[in-house]
Amino acid sequence: MKNKIRVLVVDDSAVVRQTMVEILESDPQIKVIATAADPFIAADRIRDEVPDVITLDVEMPRMDGITFLHKIMSQHPIPVVMCSSLTDLGSETA
Repeated sequence: MKNKIRVLVVDDSAVVRQTMVEILESDPQIKVIATAADPFIAADRIRDEVPDVITLDVEMPRMDGITFLHKIMSQHPIPVVMCSSLTDLGSETA
């Protein structure tokens, strides 16, 4: 049996985190290994177990996803899927 893709979900909304977990784990090839409400918690989770991929919200308190993306890529390059319901198509952030 092939190893599952291990995912870390990072989003400040508990509802979004839970929804992402449900969607991702509906695929039998994916396992969510942890969730985090902000990048500081995410960094702790990564120290515990390095995921294969991270889903990362763009806009969060304490540190935004773009800043965290730069930090994580410089220290521990991991594939990241950026997610946002608030970033408009064509905006500078997008």
